[in-house]
Amino acid sequence: MTSPLATAPVRTWLTDMDGVLVHEDRALPGAPEFIAELERLGRRYLVLTNNSIFTARDLRARLARAGIDVPESAIWTSALATAKFLSEQSHGAAAYVIGEAGLTSAMHDEGFILSDSDVEFVVLGETRTYSFEAITRAIRLIGQGAKFIATNPDVTGPSAEGPLPATGAVAAMVTAATGIHPYYVGKPNPLMMRTALNRIEGHSETSVMIGDRMDTDVKSGLEAGMRSILVLTGSTTRRDIGRFPYRPTEVLDAIGDVVGLVEELRGEEAEELDED
Repeated sequence: MTSPLATAPVRTWLTDMDGVLVHEDRALPGAPEFIAELERLGRRYLVLTNNSIFTARDLRARLARAGIDVPESAIWTSALATAKFLSEQSHGAAAYVIGEAGLTSAMHDEGFILSDSDVEFVVLGETRTYSFEAITRAIRLIGQGAKFIATNPDVTGPSAEGPLPATGAVAAMVTAATGIHPYYVGKPNPLMMRTALNRIEGHSETSVMIGDRMDTDVKSGLEAGMRSILVLTGSTTRRDIGRFPYRPTEVLDAIGDVVGLVEELRGEEAEELDED
């Protein structure tokens, strides 16, 4: 049976990380084989995550421990996307940042000055130790006119013990105190998808987004003009799909079911290039 994805060749692949490739520190079935197949066929790809805590180097090490070999350059986080976006808005500006190494490193690398006064931006990211003093400072700076940016809208994050409050939940508290809503850069904002595609010289019409969530992964792929695959190894169940007013292009049980599609969807042009 022909895949519903086969409306055009697939040159580039974007995939979410948690719930698609890994769960906690375990590789999900087929994840190492999927990445290996992309590498074997020379397909351009990026692993995406809304988690802004870790640097790409940290995440590469985490994936390697799970047996998934992904180069650092093939990892794109909401922290990297946020820093890139803000650099294009106001390069070298001052920012008050609440977050961990993934976000602070990304902001430094894009030339920002991190400060707690006279800032153009307040940037809120993920952290396991949200400080009441830091949140209070952010509220006051936003009240003085700083622009409010957040890496992603996720209200909870996973842990072995259960859900943890995440960026979206803390942003809601800041909004309640200031009346100002943040601009979220991470998924489902298609901005994160476009910056990812630009990074690997991809085009939406020849790209596919793989994710485990309808409200972030599938939605962001759809709004960026991409085909999408929902895998059922994470947050969204088959029963949940009907609650949304949009659909993924294809629903598969796990990332292992995508392995064969990487070669199948290359298209004639890719085969001709391989022969050359």
